[in-house]
This record gives sequence, structure tokens and C-alpha cells, in this order.
Amino acid sequence: MKPQAVIFDLDGVITDTAHLHFVAWRNVAAEVGIMIDEKFNAELKGISRMASLERILRHGGKDAAFDLSAREALAGRKNALYVDSLSQLTPQSVLPGMTSLLHTLKAQGIKTGLASVSLNAPAILTALGLQSHFDFCADASRLKRSKPDPEIFLAACEGLKVDPARCIGIEDAQAGIEAINASGMLSVGIGVGLKHADLLLDSTEELTWPRLEAFWNQQQRACASSH
Repeated sequence: MKPQAVIFDLDGVITDTAHLHFVAWRNVAAEVGIMIDEKFNAELKGISRMASLERILRHGGKDAAFDLSAREALAGRKNALYVDSLSQLTPQSVLPGMTSLLHTLKAQGIKTGLASVSLNAPAILTALGLQSHFDFCADASRLKRSKPDPEIFLAACEGLKVDPARCIGIEDAQAGIEAINASGMLSVGIGVGLKHADLLLDSTEELTWPRLEAFWNQQQRACASSH
């Protein structure tokens, strides 16, 4: 039995726009007198735009200085800078092995979904030339709760009409791994330092269909033997 679907995060899994996010946040933070570096930026991985802004303002001791409308203006400014930078993305910006994996999953008849909290996900997929490779993209604008809540992964499963227990989720952020696990899917983590992933890989180059198939079959055998 194959998985019914493989559901992917976007940033750090399909492409890496983390540096583009960092540059945009660094510019906006500097405008209000807050300095952030790459190390602090790692704390923003996998969380929403407003949650990221709140962490930056807290980091700079200025969380009381901006009301909701001012925060929305700052978040909008960051997004405008980030969207401008997306013009740098091309099909060559896809992370190693991912285009091949998406082709193989389609050939295997396995559905593919995207579970990204980025409101720019459709534009990014278009820039990468990958929009036709995904059967369904969860709409981040409709989310009530961000990762580590499983809402976006469950929305992707619902859109694909699949059972979460028959799916694999792939993430590079701890909040994302927790969201996948909470959804009832099997979790694959990409990168170092992630906890509680059912399978942990160093990079997307290791993310091949034979690897996922072996992992899936191993998990199904373990599940069957435990019953």
C-alpha cells in the first residue's frame, strides 16, 4: 500500500526563501530601531508573519510601542519588500531533488499537497514553475491557527480528499514537525536539530521516492505488528 498523498511545506523544503525573508525583516526592524541577525532569524522559521513581527518587537523591547494598525503597517511593509525580492526566484531555485521527486510521485499516482503558512505560496510556485506539480495548496489566508497547530495540514488533506493517517508530511521547522504529528500523518524532517520526526534527513537530496517508500512500508509493518 502506497501513501495516499505527500504534503510539503514550502520554505526550506521546496525552495529556500529564508534569506529573502531575513533581509526583508532586517530592513523593517532597522526602520524602528531594532537590530536582528541570522541567529535570531532562525527563531522565526515556520511561524506566521504577525507572530514573527511580535517576536521582533519583543526582542527589541518595543512590543508596547505599536498598536494593531501600526503592526499591520509594519507587516505589510515587510511583505512588500519580500514580494519584490521573489522576482529573483526561477526554476533553478528549486532545492536539489525536489522536481524529480514531484515527477515520480505523480507517476506513482500519489497526490501532492502544499501546506505553507506563506500567503505568497501560489506566486512562489509560479516563479519556480511548479504550480502544475501540486494537486492542492492549502489557503493560508483561511487559517485560524498557525503551526504547530495541525490546521493547515488537515486542510491540505481535506482538499486532497485523503485520510491523514495514510499520508506523509515533510517539514524543515520544529513547529511544522509538531503540526504534522498532531495531524496524525507520518512526519519527515529535513535538516539538523529537529525533534520527534518519524524520519530525519540531512537535506532534500536524500528525499527520494525509494527512501520514502521504504520508510512508509517500515512504518506500516511496525503498525501492523503492534496490533
